[in-house]
Amino acid sequence: MFTTYQGARPCAMRIHGTLPDNFMALALHGLPVSKRGEIPSSRCAARGAFLLGLALALLFALCLVPESVAAESPEKYPGRPIKLIVPFPPGGPTDIVARPFAEALSQSLGQAIIIENRGGAGGSIGAASAAKASADGYTLLLGTVGVISINPSLYPRLAYDPNALTPVALLAAAPVALVAHPSVPAGDVAGLRRLAANQSLRFGTAGNGTPGHLTGEIFRSASGIPLTHVPYKGSAPAVQDLLGGHLELAFDPLQSVLPHIRAGKLKALAVSAPAPELPGTPTFIEAGVAAETTAWWGVFAPAATPPAIFETLSRHLAKARKSAAARQLESLGITLLPERERAAEEDFLRAEAIKWGKAVRDSGAKVD
Repeated sequence: MFTTYQGARPCAMRIHGTLPDNFMALALHGLPVSKRGEIPSSRCAARGAFLLGLALALLFALCLVPESVAAESPEKYPGRPIKLIVPFPPGGPTDIVARPFAEALSQSLGQAIIIENRGGAGGSIGAASAAKASADGYTLLLGTVGVISINPSLYPRLAYDPNALTPVALLAAAPVALVAHPSVPAGDVAGLRRLAANQSLRFGTAGNGTPGHLTGEIFRSASGIPLTHVPYKGSAPAVQDLLGGHLELAFDPLQSVLPHIRAGKLKALAVSAPAPELPGTPTFIEAGVAAETTAWWGVFAPAATPPAIFETLSRHLAKARKSAAARQLESLGITLLPERERAAEEDFLRAEAIKWGKAVRDSGAKVD
């Protein structure tokens, strides 16, 4: 039922709709109605007081609804699809980890997992969205070493509080590869050093604050090789530009470049940590550069999420680790991390924050 105020008679209201029905509604309110469908002006104040009282009564009743009725019980979780925020565009290393784990977690929980790619600002946009989400277990983040451990030291003003996100499970890790376009006349770090003496070299990454960015900065600082950072909005566009010959180099987690290395479209000069999938490719240390880094990924939830929901997610992610879908990641150079107690994972994250904070300061890395 809609009402409109008449301009010449501010206290009178005309009722629009089927007149008999409106008569019935108004009669229930104890208000007389003329044949023209108008409420007499003398009754306008009474009607307003009645409606105000009704609204206050409803508000009071809502305040009395038990919390157990207003919110879903953790024991019934999950009762609807879960959103997993991936803070980078599709096709990059984080997305590569997210999809098989989402598939396995969905099968284990018996509930859909919806991936939402929200890239930008080194993963900060997606992380901020997850950190500010309701702590009900229905919005999760596939966190990265960059989002959790690097960005707080790199960005002077961060759009989210890393402490607002708590680890549910750390899932996977991989080395970062230094790769070059086949046209670059250098096959190793020594050749790269010689080449840099005669021409400028650029390296692409998935963006500021990503493991590729910081690994590149650490490599540049430790090796003394002058390199120019070119940040992209995600790994996929950086790799595409490298494949197209628009860049000389890139630093990226191994899983996003390994297929191109195997196809001969890129060449690996070194890796930040041992990579059995690339036999014969030296680590940075083996190539004479005193640097070692590892990228990692894990599922995070808002810190206020109920313990029962954390336990449910942790239990089912442990099953997801053993799934065939997750095991396929190992062929891409990814190590599946063992299950650990939550306290141990929080200790690891504290140590990572200290380590990467020092790396940011020592390398002189800045947001471009």
